[in-house]
Amino acid sequence: MAAESRHLRELPELKSMNLLASTSFGRLVFSQHALPAIRLVNHIVDDGAVIIRTQLAATVLAPTGTVVTYEADAIDPHTHLGWSVIITGLAEWVTDARDVVRYERVLRPWGIGDQDQVIRIRPHLIAGFELAEHASN
Repeated sequence: MAAESRHLRELPELKSMNLLASTSFGRLVFSQHALPAIRLVNHIVDDGAVIIRTQLAATVLAPTGTVVTYEADAIDPHTHLGWSVIITGLAEWVTDARDVVRYERVLRPWGIGDQDQVIRIRPHLIAGFELAEHASN
């Protein structure tokens, strides 16, 4: 597919969050030892926030929370068309016992080991983009 037959368009925030909710994994971007670090994790979107379970909480979060970025996408490997959503916001430990139990039931981590920490990322910035074909006239 020729580059001239496609276009990149910015998506509204609601559409972006709906797309993020439609996929089960993404990339958590945080600072580790003053350097950028990225981890592939699975997630759910609940009440406008991204929820993940991980062993990374102690690495990712300061006691008062940390600003992180989360990215998910769906790109067709043949056409290279698709979308990407990037949120930036405050990550915090989920401490309410009822919420933790509920998230543990609906969110099964992929990794091995005790992934007993639940992180909620409340987006402050939401950027969604779609690479699509130009409509035929």
